[in-house]
Amino acid sequence: MLEGLKVIEYATYMAAPGAGCILSDWGAEVIKIEPPGGDPIRNFFRTIGTDYQDNPVFDFDNRGKKSIVVDTTTEEGQDIVRKLASDADVFLTNVRPGGLTRSGMDHESLRSLNPKLVYCSLTGYGLEGPDADRPGFDIASFWSRTGVARLTIPKGEDPYALRTAFGDHTTSMSAAAGICAALVEAQRTGKGRLVEASLFRTGLYAMGSDFAIQLFFGRIASTKSRTEQIVPISNFYQTKDGHWICTVARQGDVDWVPMCKVIDREDLAEDPRFTTSKARRQNMGEVIALIDEGFAKYTKAEISERLDANSIAWAPVQTLGEVAEDPQAFASGAIVQTPSSKGDGSTYASPASPVRFPGADDGPKGPSPRMGEHTREVLAGLGMEEARIDALLKSSVVA
Repeated sequence: MLEGLKVIEYATYMAAPGAGCILSDWGAEVIKIEPPGGDPIRNFFRTIGTDYQDNPVFDFDNRGKKSIVVDTTTEEGQDIVRKLASDADVFLTNVRPGGLTRSGMDHESLRSLNPKLVYCSLTGYGLEGPDADRPGFDIASFWSRTGVARLTIPKGEDPYALRTAFGDHTTSMSAAAGICAALVEAQRTGKGRLVEASLFRTGLYAMGSDFAIQLFFGRIASTKSRTEQIVPISNFYQTKDGHWICTVARQGDVDWVPMCKVIDREDLAEDPRFTTSKARRQNMGEVIALIDEGFAKYTKAEISERLDANSIAWAPVQTLGEVAEDPQAFASGAIVQTPSSKGDGSTYASPASPVRFPGADDGPKGPSPRMGEHTREVLAGLGMEEARIDALLKSSVVA
């Protein structure tokens, strides 16, 4: 879909490189500018104290890209980035605004070189306000400051961390969508646009339903424990063989009688304590105990059949190990084979980009690059002579 478009990715860590990965999967040429020493996420497993040589975390966000190492603390390095941006379609960065302005790689500076450039700035808190230049990480900007962490934790429990790059990759999707919208406009008008994505704003949108309630009513209910669910049919129940099942109620009272059939308690279908949503809320403890008792009589396989037979929406609460073997994950295209960087033609399983385009090549276009693997190729593409490239490599401006 994006074949023929050139993206310059001047970014490290996960959220912006994740957006670059999506664009690469969709066909764009993505040139990744790394600092001397490389993107810090190349050291992810070393940082957490392991001896793993493989790094699927870096590989996931950077597959199919070209890598060039540029020292942008030097004037020559900054000039190389500006030259790359001058004929690109997209410039994607998560460098803080102040640093970009000082190095002449801010939106206004690059737009003067390339009016059609779509410039995406991905930050912790946005480009305006007192915290515009504050460093942002998903556990802080997306998870904590937005209120998601406090709202997710049942009342009275301590805060806990979200999983690796969860907020980053949610923001990657936002940034990729914004870039694509701006590309449509640029193709129509010949003018690029500043696209601003932030972990903070994306986090607020991700829990937008609850935030809308807070903004409108000035308050929001706390997250309840499993035994305090105000809609007891929408809950988690454990089977005889120890599996957890998530059940989901439709609006109104249509699922009460079917649930009574699932747990083999049709005598409860007309019990006035449970026949309306209000009554079930008032008697939630009894309802949950009854459904608990019913689920405990059946294995996962048995309760699955009963739920399906009675048209109750449900899903298993799976481990990632189980997801990795879930046939629906493969059928939906959510797991793809990514070319290995070993150069032997082998592949390995990896998460797919978030959107599928049936009939199109929407998967990984290659392995993740070695640090600086394409430096010489990219500089030659700028029209530099070999002698000039050799001089830059010797000077450590590039690597």
